[in-house]
Amino acid sequence: MPRARSLLLSPLSSISIATFRPVAVLQTQIRYSSHSPLGSPPETPRMRVTLDTLRSLHKKNEPITMITAHDFPSAHVADHAGMDMILVGDSLAMVALGMQDTSEVLLEEMILHCRSVSRATKSAFTIGDLPMGSYEIAPEQALQSAIRVIKEGRVQGIKLEGGTEMAPSIQRITSVGIPVLGHVGLTPQRQNSLGGFRVQGKTTIGALKVLEDALAVQEAGAFAVVLEAVPAEIASLVTKKLSIPTIGIGAGNGCSGQVLVQVDMSGNFPPGRFVPKFVKQYGNVWGESMKAIQAYGSEVKSRAYPKPEHTYPIPANELSEFERLIESKTP
Repeated sequence: MPRARSLLLSPLSSISIATFRPVAVLQTQIRYSSHSPLGSPPETPRMRVTLDTLRSLHKKNEPITMITAHDFPSAHVADHAGMDMILVGDSLAMVALGMQDTSEVLLEEMILHCRSVSRATKSAFTIGDLPMGSYEIAPEQALQSAIRVIKEGRVQGIKLEGGTEMAPSIQRITSVGIPVLGHVGLTPQRQNSLGGFRVQGKTTIGALKVLEDALAVQEAGAFAVVLEAVPAEIASLVTKKLSIPTIGIGAGNGCSGQVLVQVDMSGNFPPGRFVPKFVKQYGNVWGESMKAIQAYGSEVKSRAYPKPEHTYPIPANELSEFERLIESKTP
């Protein structure tokens, strides 16, 4: 009988295979590769933010926190930091893709970034921007784009720019159960018709237009509305006239909540870059990253890195045998 067959029929075969399972298999596997998943649970777990959560915050007059994210790392830190809402804004055209303005970014690109953000976000309510050209033609086009962002991007709601003229599209989208965040005041996708990135509502007529747009968005079914680049006094009065939350960006402290572009507020940009007046810089990510990368480069050049603790060991006998073999083959 072959040896392999005899082993199978030996008395040991009646013992559970688990008896011989290597100890390492029963423990957490040690990762020897260069990379590992970035995601990790927050130190303080929290419930997922829903529309009811946001409505409750608004009812209690507790400000709603919102920030942009454009990929897994930026969403991961925003979620861990306790943001109520995370917006995958079309500002990623400039801050993530190096474009000149938001009009360049495509729906497919927005969906890709939404998917990355949604993988990292476990608690915050996530919103995906509809980019220029994906919703203006007709309400049905807007609905089709919104469905793609929800279904493929895996976010909880969408945002689109515009007031009275976009009300039918907002109504169509919300009629199928997709939450919509409106956006009035300065609408960056329309900068060319607005004469650039200009403050809106600085005149009586302009302020009435902001209010009219906000009311139209509310009536169409939006759960909240962004007020961008509007005088603080006007934004505060508009907020009081609405029954839905307002999220301000450059619109003062009287809004129901605030949103900023993460790259701006974290200081993740080189010196000399233009930053809007309403931005407060809370960090210096660029400076810290620059120091770290420069230190790495310097240590590589001087061979200070990597040190022995950054390398993988090999048994001395295996190394000796390897050296012997290559020496014996040296001509």
